[in-house]
Amino acid sequence: MMQQYLGLKAEHPDTLLFYRMGDFYELFYDDARRAAELIDITLTTRGKSAGEPIPMAGVPYHAVDSYLAKLVKLGESVAICEQIGDPAASKGPVERKVVRIVTPGTLTETSLLQERRDNAVAAVVPARREIGIAWLDLSAGRFLVSQVPDEAALAAEVERLQPAEILYDEEGGVPGWLAERPGARGRPPWHFDGETAERLLCEQFGTRDLTGFGVDGLEIAIRAAGGLLEYVRNTQRGTLPHIDGMAAEQPDDAILMDAATRRNLELDRSLSGHDQHTLAGVMDTCRTAMGSRLLRRWINRPVRSHGLIGARYDAVADLLERGSEELRGLLADIGDLERILSRVALRSARPRDLRQLGDSLGRLPELARLLAGLEAPRLAELAADAAEHPDTHRLLDAALVENPPMLIRDGGVVAAGYDAELDELRDISANADQYLVDLEQRERERTGLPTLKVGYNRVHGYYIEISKTQAQNAPEEYTRRQTLKAAERFITPELKRFEDQVLSARERALAREKALYEGLIDALHQGLGPLRRTAAALAELDVLACFAERAGRLGLSRPALSPEPRIAIRAGRHPVVERVLDTPFVPNDLQLDDERRLLIITGPNMGGKSTYMRQAALIVILAHIGSFVPADALEIGPVDRIFTRIGASDDLAGGRSTFMVEMTETANILHNATPASLVLMDEIGRGTSTFDGLSLAWAAAHHIATRLRAFTLFATHYFELTALPDELPDAANVHLDATSHGERLIFLHAVKPGPANQSYGLEVAALAGVPKAVIRRARRHLEQLESARHQRDHGPQQELALAPPAEEGPPEDALRETLEDLDPDALSPRQALDLIYKLKDLADD
Repeated sequence: MMQQYLGLKAEHPDTLLFYRMGDFYELFYDDARRAAELIDITLTTRGKSAGEPIPMAGVPYHAVDSYLAKLVKLGESVAICEQIGDPAASKGPVERKVVRIVTPGTLTETSLLQERRDNAVAAVVPARREIGIAWLDLSAGRFLVSQVPDEAALAAEVERLQPAEILYDEEGGVPGWLAERPGARGRPPWHFDGETAERLLCEQFGTRDLTGFGVDGLEIAIRAAGGLLEYVRNTQRGTLPHIDGMAAEQPDDAILMDAATRRNLELDRSLSGHDQHTLAGVMDTCRTAMGSRLLRRWINRPVRSHGLIGARYDAVADLLERGSEELRGLLADIGDLERILSRVALRSARPRDLRQLGDSLGRLPELARLLAGLEAPRLAELAADAAEHPDTHRLLDAALVENPPMLIRDGGVVAAGYDAELDELRDISANADQYLVDLEQRERERTGLPTLKVGYNRVHGYYIEISKTQAQNAPEEYTRRQTLKAAERFITPELKRFEDQVLSARERALAREKALYEGLIDALHQGLGPLRRTAAALAELDVLACFAERAGRLGLSRPALSPEPRIAIRAGRHPVVERVLDTPFVPNDLQLDDERRLLIITGPNMGGKSTYMRQAALIVILAHIGSFVPADALEIGPVDRIFTRIGASDDLAGGRSTFMVEMTETANILHNATPASLVLMDEIGRGTSTFDGLSLAWAAAHHIATRLRAFTLFATHYFELTALPDELPDAANVHLDATSHGERLIFLHAVKPGPANQSYGLEVAALAGVPKAVIRRARRHLEQLESARHQRDHGPQQELALAPPAEEGPPEDALRETLEDLDPDALSPRQALDLIYKLKDLADD
């Protein structure tokens, strides 16, 4: 047995091997030690090798999914080795082979997958000028390819897709950050050979070439797709009938966002770890898991086609007007058809999958009735794709019990009345005792032998026993089986047939049931294409109905699409912040057009500058996925990219400081933004000295406004930048309003025209709990700095510093002298405010 194990293990040296032995999957040697550490199972020993005990650990076969889930979450791959031979017919170890390799990117089981997130495996092939990418969601059969121009674009795609595994040419020179990413796996270079890749793909799709898939000119991406297909085929150890084509994603079809922008906007993953506080978390009320996954794909790839977006708006408006709750209630009864059908294709579907598929198909006639009353063209197209499948529904409804067990091996899956042979076998197994009673009564009456009885023992099986005195009267068809002291035992052809049936009835019933189940899978294979189109249509209907529900519940408005360059938001709101606030959200306007492209935003920290900028980007994204938006009105023209430079931290692993990260992201914007881009820049230059930072911020804003002419929101604390509108006609100043009341700072969160008159930095520090003594010292130092700057720029100004109290006199004398020396008419508002604080400090002293 160990020779067999070691031979199989040699084929999978870097993978944990789950070796089936009876009711357990066993691991040996280093695999056992590693698994014991990773999933906390008992490490023991069995037998010896070279005089040393063999380490061994195992998990029960019926609980294997829970252990696989833990290992996959840790990024491990597991080779599943099953017994495929018949133990009764085997000499020596039962024949075994690896039937599947479970990897993080090729999961299909419900218990191992996140229900509402895609699970992809990707492959990357760098070339001289471009980088080819291919990715596959095996659990849905979605296979796509693309080519990007550089490493930054690759990072953006990886951030968007979040693949569980990334395959790369181990000799191809991929970026270090990619090779070090969890789930990254180097593959030999010949796996990405161009000719081999095209041959494999054509063989998989059953085509002569790849012309029909829109991949002309994507030779590098095709190499990645070939290496990816080879890997997935190897892990599944079988055919992949649901992978019947691939599609090319063109970068110009969608709004592009780099990796930093995706993280900063928290589209579906929160920086704080609370994913409910993301755009997807707020917008997702989909009734099906496949709808939720589609919504997240839309959010991460907003489309640019106004025709497609407008069709979605029409559908949402139709659903909103006529009511979507009945439709949403119906969709709640629909299972995850997308993943169920993929398991059908891989022949790994379980009985409950098929029952759920049948029940879901049974809801389609009612769905068709509801959709018949809607007028939006897109809804009519989806209604046609979500066609009824009456034959498939009838087949599954007749074949399966109402509540089947988890696994076919447990039996009891196929419904009574579906198959006469199975019914007979079940009847034999269930009614054997009654059959024997009836047989005994019939034989007594037929033979006239009152002592005749039917019995059973393990050695001789079933028999008819007759006393010695009556044995000579036994019928001719009775064959003697055993002689006892006082009786003879016989067997008859009928009893022999019954014996053969009963003794094997359960096994034969289970075998028959498995054969019937395989027949169901075969039948479903014939209609996989139409069924998958139905699943896709139901997912999109779910998303559009979700948009309608959100529009009604959250007060969202339909955007107006314009061919002219503009982003005009009236009373816009941040969709996530609005949901978590205990107080009413303060809406704000935003006007950007050809004459107004750069907004310099000033105001206090915590005043709402970042929220104002982010809400603009999120409103643009919602508009481009076909959703209504959180604003009283939105008019929007073409947008090709969204860039953000908001917040930063050290990249310790990459050896980059906060300022270096900031400048790298700024450089990306300055190189790639266009007049159709939306740019959000927050506090550029704060990571270096004041004058360096101010100069960089000024130059960056000037370059964006004069050269790039992108729609830009530029938040800053450098008050000097508020002079830019004097020089640039398409720039303007706005500020977030705040006021102080005594020692309290009140944020009004309203956007007002013009620059802010002060930053309130010390007041915010006080709100944060900085000790009062530190705040007083900072205020005195601030006054000295401002006084020095005023003297440098305007000559001497009135001295406001309070004289320290004389040692021999009371503090009020010094206070009186200070006030007598002041000229109130010469005080500016800021000086008056500072004086109030100084008086308070003195009073405290």
